[in-house]
Amino acid sequence: MFQVFLIIGLLGIALSGIFLGAWTDGQQQRANFFSETVQHRKFRTKIALYSGLLGVISLGIAGLIYMF
Repeated sequence: MFQVFLIIGLLGIALSGIFLGAWTDGQQQRANFFSETVQHRKFRTKIALYSGLLGVISLGIAGLIYMF
């Protein structure tokens, strides 16, 4: 059970980083910002927020399982 929550947590954090553009350089991030609409940016941020929260909660549960 620990491994399942760990994998879900890591995938959630990675997916959040991808949707936020956290692993792009400045030029790519600037190009992405100016080439997308406001609705698209809100959608990406919403998906990143939900997947990030899922990842953090899953990692927390995995930590609790590991401790006990």
